[in-house]
Amino acid sequence: MQPSLPFTRDLVLVGGGHTHALVLRKWAMNPQPGVRLTVINPAPIAAYTGMLPGLVAGHYARADVLIDLVRLCRFAGARLVIGAATGIDRDTRHIIVPGRAPVRYDIASLDVGIHAGPAGLAGIAHATPARPLDRFAAGWEGFLAHGKPAPRVIIIGGGVAGVELALCAAHRLRDRVPQITVIDAGTALAAQSPRAAAHLRRTLTAAGIALRENTAVAAVRPDALQLADGTLLPSDFTIAVAGAAPQGWLADTGLALHAGFVIVSPMLQTSDPAIFATGDCAHLAHAPRPKAGVFAVRAAPVLHDNLRSALSGAPLRAFHPQGDYMKLISLGPQKALFDRNGLAFAHPLLWRMKDRIDRAFMEKLSDFPAMPAPQIPDGAAQGLAEAVGAKPLCGGCGAKVGAADLNSALSGLPAPRNPAVLSGPGDDAAILQTPDGVQVMTTDHLRALTDDPWVMARIAAVHALGDIWAMGAAPQVALAQIILPRLSPALQAATLAEIMAGAASVFGPAGADIVGGHTSIGAELTIGFTVTGTAARAITKGGAKPGDALILTKPIGTGVIMAAEMALARVPGVVLGEAVAHALAQMQRPLASAAAILAPHAHAMTDVTGFGMAGHLHEMLHAAGVGATLAVADIPLLPGALALSDAGQASTLVPANRAALAGVLDAPEVGPAALLFDPQTAGGLLAAVPGDQAQAIMDRLRAVGEEAAIIGQITAGATTITLA
Repeated sequence: MQPSLPFTRDLVLVGGGHTHALVLRKWAMNPQPGVRLTVINPAPIAAYTGMLPGLVAGHYARADVLIDLVRLCRFAGARLVIGAATGIDRDTRHIIVPGRAPVRYDIASLDVGIHAGPAGLAGIAHATPARPLDRFAAGWEGFLAHGKPAPRVIIIGGGVAGVELALCAAHRLRDRVPQITVIDAGTALAAQSPRAAAHLRRTLTAAGIALRENTAVAAVRPDALQLADGTLLPSDFTIAVAGAAPQGWLADTGLALHAGFVIVSPMLQTSDPAIFATGDCAHLAHAPRPKAGVFAVRAAPVLHDNLRSALSGAPLRAFHPQGDYMKLISLGPQKALFDRNGLAFAHPLLWRMKDRIDRAFMEKLSDFPAMPAPQIPDGAAQGLAEAVGAKPLCGGCGAKVGAADLNSALSGLPAPRNPAVLSGPGDDAAILQTPDGVQVMTTDHLRALTDDPWVMARIAAVHALGDIWAMGAAPQVALAQIILPRLSPALQAATLAEIMAGAASVFGPAGADIVGGHTSIGAELTIGFTVTGTAARAITKGGAKPGDALILTKPIGTGVIMAAEMALARVPGVVLGEAVAHALAQMQRPLASAAAILAPHAHAMTDVTGFGMAGHLHEMLHAAGVGATLAVADIPLLPGALALSDAGQASTLVPANRAALAGVLDAPEVGPAALLFDPQTAGGLLAAVPGDQAQAIMDRLRAVGEEAAIIGQITAGATTITLA
């Protein structure tokens, strides 16, 4: 097999706007050898501008208008950094993202959009800006959920965007007798052709929408709009559309700006040749154009080619935007207005055309070929197909050896000879006697389940510390074991620094020092840590007593979610990117607070990792010679996990986890119980606590923000798990 080529250059796309999304799609078809591609975006999703009016009108569901950047980046072979860029250090070539290590670049591109709303208007925070679009979509859905019978909606901005949203809002709220007002500081629709403006004005009147022109707004209040003349207009939902404010941090980059927007050349380069810009955040100095998505879409092929050329040293080509363009304006019902070159007319067929265009755009960014099954060559040795499996190996704890095989391998180890060793294989960590109590020691490493080294290091650190916290110990020191993929020396140093900074952000607050470790180069990123801790006494897996309540401190489902992300799964009702982001955030959540609350009371405790919730519970039951009853409905699940599982997504470790509990647990292969076998990475603590203390412990856990739940109880008798 041909070894993979090392990365030598970093390309960073800052922002997940339309242009960058199309660049990613095109990149996936032909990745540039030697280039590590990174995308930085505040959220795992981005909203598509063209379909937002349809969402407001109720023609589309929220998922229909969202570009899933997690799936798109996986398809393109790019790593996604979820965070908002706030600056660029052009001297060291780093993008600043608060809360994490800076992101290195050789070539960068900006597509960070704009803010909507009048700059400096008092109380503007009480309005919902139309940009960024994903936040507006969430705000609109939240407003609808309140279900007010006669809602009052005010839209600040009488351009085509404000009028379009007003008409769509009127259609969506038509059964609630809405009162909708559009306010413009000047003449509304001044930028539209006379025929289009006249048609839109007639449509506003027919829809019962008030249009107030030449009206200045003094302030936005939580429940009203205050005009400059002192008039108060009550409002249940205020939308800010007027104004196109650039991102404030661009002013501190030192790049040449025009009214706060980044000036770009015909090649889409900024005043710094290493930085490109496109979309609404850019100003085309050679051919100024309005802020419209059509130009962002048309710029994508040129930007894609120029980024590749900048990385390889080839000549760049110019972007020549078109002049006028076809505008299809939603009128609320499934009807649209055509406007171009002074010609304007409306018809339902135009909305259908717009709908086809928009859906085709979104399909291009969401319909990817399924991950191919591993190919077994002719003449291969017997058993190779079974060993390879039907799909790519999962990362994290999904890549763990199954419980049965692991127990078989460990069964031949001799008993500890050193009297200071109080426990051998089988518990969460080794226990060593010390003059002041005990020292516990464990090691763990993870095959990367995300290409973000910072996030992966944090997850690996939390995962390794889980064994220390599960035994009620205070973390002490950590040694790192890191396998880096093949990279250029500069990228090796930068990646290693990112990993160590991410790990230190977990170990430091936990009270542990990183005292060294070992690195090597291999086929893929793997991060592990050996950790020690100290305690007066160690809490083991044994010790559970009949009548104890079982408390779980984190929802389960990381295995199925990350397996679905690897497979580019597309499941109705699930925005995979949001599910992945939620899972990654949970995996980075330390267990220190939960352990401090549980340890003084727990008869037995473990952390839930690769063998799944059921597998690790069985280890506790086996050690104590007891059974358990689980209330399946009370087990917390990560958002999206159940829908993905029921759709057939699963980690490669699930069959082994299920087989290991044959005769112990009989659970269906669909529904919540199926997730009992899902391997968890950096999962929660599972503790057996006295039943009469369980609720008080739960109250303390929830008070510190833990998503904990009482999920069952310990029973006397056979070492089996019964579902209730």
